[in-house]
Amino acid sequence: MTKKKNKIPAKHTAKLRDLKREILSLFMKNPNKQYNYKQLSEVLNQRNPRQRELIIQGLRELVSEKQLLEVKTGRYQINFEKESLTGKIDFSQNGNAYLVVEGLEKDIFIPKGKTGKALQNDIVKVTVHQFKNRRPEAVVIEVVERVRTRFVGKLEYSANKNFGFVVVNKNAINTDIFVPKEKFKKAEDGQVVLVELVDWPDNADSPTGKIVEVLGNPGENETEIHAILADYGLPYEFPKEVEIEAEKLDTSITKEEIAKRRDMRKITTFTIDPADAKDFDDALSIQKLDNGNWEIGVHIADVSHYVKPGTILDKEAYSRATSVYLVDRVVPMLPEILSNNVCSLRPNEDKYTFSAVFEMDEHARIKDQWFGRTVTHSDRRYTYEEAQEIIEGKNGDFEEEIRTLDKLAKTLREQRLKNGAISFDKVEVKFKLDEDKNPIGVYFKVGKDSNHLIEEFMLLANKKVSEFVSINKKGTPTGKTFIYRIHDDPDPTKLLSLKQFVSTLGYDINITNKKKTYQSINKLLHDVKGKGEENMIETLAIRTMSKAKYSTENIGHYGLAFDYYSHFTSPIRRYPDVIAHRLIQDFLDKKPSADQNAVEEMSKHSSEMEKLAADAERDSIKYMQVKFMEQHVGETFEGVISGVTDFGIYVEIREFGAEGLIKLRDIRDDDYRYDEKTYSVVGQRTGIQYQLGDTIQIKVAKANLERKQLDFELVESPI
Repeated sequence: MTKKKNKIPAKHTAKLRDLKREILSLFMKNPNKQYNYKQLSEVLNQRNPRQRELIIQGLRELVSEKQLLEVKTGRYQINFEKESLTGKIDFSQNGNAYLVVEGLEKDIFIPKGKTGKALQNDIVKVTVHQFKNRRPEAVVIEVVERVRTRFVGKLEYSANKNFGFVVVNKNAINTDIFVPKEKFKKAEDGQVVLVELVDWPDNADSPTGKIVEVLGNPGENETEIHAILADYGLPYEFPKEVEIEAEKLDTSITKEEIAKRRDMRKITTFTIDPADAKDFDDALSIQKLDNGNWEIGVHIADVSHYVKPGTILDKEAYSRATSVYLVDRVVPMLPEILSNNVCSLRPNEDKYTFSAVFEMDEHARIKDQWFGRTVTHSDRRYTYEEAQEIIEGKNGDFEEEIRTLDKLAKTLREQRLKNGAISFDKVEVKFKLDEDKNPIGVYFKVGKDSNHLIEEFMLLANKKVSEFVSINKKGTPTGKTFIYRIHDDPDPTKLLSLKQFVSTLGYDINITNKKKTYQSINKLLHDVKGKGEENMIETLAIRTMSKAKYSTENIGHYGLAFDYYSHFTSPIRRYPDVIAHRLIQDFLDKKPSADQNAVEEMSKHSSEMEKLAADAERDSIKYMQVKFMEQHVGETFEGVISGVTDFGIYVEIREFGAEGLIKLRDIRDDDYRYDEKTYSVVGQRTGIQYQLGDTIQIKVAKANLERKQLDFELVESPI
């Protein structure tokens, strides 16, 4: 009889995943060594029987995944499988690159000239060479998958104008692209273009491409914004057939449809949004019940009523997956007739909504809840500023209702922070634009009570609908497929680095367990409020956190301290919320569970598109900051060191939120070297130190719109 293998319980999946990474990292650091499970348990300090069992399970899986070889019975070694590995290539500015392999802590070095025809982020196969007393080095032998083929750059004609090269930002691609004259598409010398890579001949140093779109002249607002969108593959207009399908939708509010819904039109309802908002995803309703409790309704635009699976409109919405919020415009997920009109919860209009309705006592304790489709009527549209004035005592419409919601929201927030949520109140940089969309001023958006009011009720709805579908009244899983917004625990190594750094500034965080970690991080964020190092420490704390994403595999949300959390409240601008609405309705209708693989694929796509949108939004802010700072070239400002690298010091001018670089080679009074342990650069002769968080005087030397970069010069040492 064969011995039955011990099965690792599902709750150990995350531990096993992390342990496999540790095992692989150890093998990569010692590529010529062989280990058995006992040696690994000693080196990794995993000595009890359960931990050893996990190591054995991890070794088995790594062998089945062909990442390790069992060279002798019970002895293992890294598997370079004919000295080849596959992973993502990541280029440095100097032309060297690294192979990033999932699960490996250390990336593999690829020297300049050994990168073949690979471009940034391509999936490549490499051969790995071992050297005695040196790190392994790799050579690219094959491009397995070309991640992107379209790039934004500036066309530069040859001397005879018979061909040209598109010069692409070196962060996006590590080579220029050759374009023959017949593929110019009427682009003029120096214009910004979108070029498509079509070939890379074996004997050529550069790939060949064709221009697919002329974006315009560099430095012009429309050119640069369209270039940002094109660089990330994001559209800036809808295909005609999508607009036509949207125009043909039946947008009437009918008696037949109302009869299928809970009619909440007579209950006091209003929206609270930014002053410049045009799409109103959510509204709140409130009424006092006979028993003294409050009925609070969180009403969300019922996008899924109009956007049906399989339609052209749905396919376009899924492809985009999110709206993109650039400095001077919004690129919506849905056509304007839906996003700003039909679905938007505009005042004094009946709307179809999907709602979470809670009965709450005065201590914000939930006594009852209901989820389903409704019809609502917003009585008033508030801006955050108007609602804030009422919270602070000004008389106005629905003042009792707003102050009651504010009181309940504060209780919800207090409970959430007590339960372990991390309180990040990141300041957002905003720009005042003239009629030509040129920046004429900078201001900072700070969250106040009115912002927190909306935030808390949206978080409550997102949490409770996720619990509703996922667990039954007995607290056991329903087994239904659902889409979650998940956020893994912080990386312990990053937490330790944060602890070590803040200690140099006189602060401390306790990372001995989960509870003490979140308590001390919240205390740290509170203690640095209003101080020079506030933004820097908050940024570093955020970097210790994992990235939130969408998944059908629920692991909870660390940052919010929720065991179950989904996105439900913004279907006008987020496709995952549309998916959630459909799955909730299927659950209410007692339909069979959705195909998990299909929903997981949609989750991954939505996470990827969210990242692209966030990157594009950051680029638009950088562009506008550089454009604003053009008028300040040559001027001197006080700045805070916001980043330190081996090639320079990043400095933020706090009054504008603008960041620029001082190159180390431009500081002539000494030879400065980077010290990663202290986040500083140190003069080798003088001992002068420039550290993260230091205040220094700088001069704005250059504002490069094309590269979206500010160059600073050092005027005065740390204050």
